[in-house]
Amino acid sequence: MEIKTALVREQGAGIEIVSARLDEPKHSEVLVRIAATGICHTDLAGRDGGVSPYPLALGHEGAGIVEKVGSGVTSVSPGDHVVIGFSSCGHCHNCQDGHPGMCFEFNRLNFGGKFKDGTCRIHTDDGWEVSSFFGQSSLSTYAVTDERNVVKVDKEVDIRLLGPLGCGMMTGAGTVLNFLKPKFGESIAVFGTGGVGLAAVMAAKIIGMKHIVAVDIFDNRLALAEELGATATVNSKNSDVPKAVKALCPNGIDYAVDTTGVAPVFKTALASLKFGGKLAAVGIGGDVTLNIMQDILAEAKTVSGVVEGDSVPQIFIPQLVDYYKKGLFPFDKLIKFYDYADINQAIADSLSGEVIKPVVVMP
Repeated sequence: MEIKTALVREQGAGIEIVSARLDEPKHSEVLVRIAATGICHTDLAGRDGGVSPYPLALGHEGAGIVEKVGSGVTSVSPGDHVVIGFSSCGHCHNCQDGHPGMCFEFNRLNFGGKFKDGTCRIHTDDGWEVSSFFGQSSLSTYAVTDERNVVKVDKEVDIRLLGPLGCGMMTGAGTVLNFLKPKFGESIAVFGTGGVGLAAVMAAKIIGMKHIVAVDIFDNRLALAEELGATATVNSKNSDVPKAVKALCPNGIDYAVDTTGVAPVFKTALASLKFGGKLAAVGIGGDVTLNIMQDILAEAKTVSGVVEGDSVPQIFIPQLVDYYKKGLFPFDKLIKFYDYADINQAIADSLSGEVIKPVVVMP
């Protein structure tokens, strides 16, 4: 079928909305008419970073309505509202153990550009095979994806809102609720108050943590963090963050979440922890230099990378929707809608910090 898709032809090129051909869904696959798709910084890694082969069709926070299903699909039917999440094999030890974000095939299926059978689903009109992104490429009018990627959601909630639950919101909230699993009354510091960080703040409030410290360089984002549940904020441009944290918690913070991937921020987060504290790293970053004895071992600290909030999307995304309906996870306050034709403006506004979570609405 003919579709429109957001295409990057080569590394360093811009995003173009082009006509393309989309294959029919195969045995275990689902055709989704996309209602709206969130913009995430991982899309920018796809555009600029060469993390997937080019030409590449972007989009990995899609939401829409099921149009057609393959003969082997049992979990969704035409007409269902769905959020599209990440790809996982479903067969490896970690998938079977309830940790699909740790799937042994995660990088191949989400960044390798091809589906499980080694083929593509999108083709340009001039004959090029187009790489998929996270097995969905949902910055498109329609998407074909594996059944494991789709999560049936409540039709009472505006489907245009829900795409960000498939990655950014799931990552932030899941890192707190599924991975760190803090107790009521404990403390946490969240470094970076974009969509992922603010989702972590809201999750910490749900638990009832005593100290929820938001750290950023933008005062407007810190103000929103307070509105969403932060008990204290620190602007790291003009404050000594570990000192500010330890003014609240003299022994240091129980948990920290670094959403930035920025080496000095990562080290500051580690320095803010108490003896035996835990740091979850969720932001894409590069090299960082640590002294193993001084920074980690001497104070028995733990550093962990967390992918997709260690979530089972089919369980966790409906839970987040339920929290939203109860007013406990008001992630809609982060969202600004854009027309499909304005996708590059949406990305620019995200990069400038003007908008926390742009969502592109399909025509």
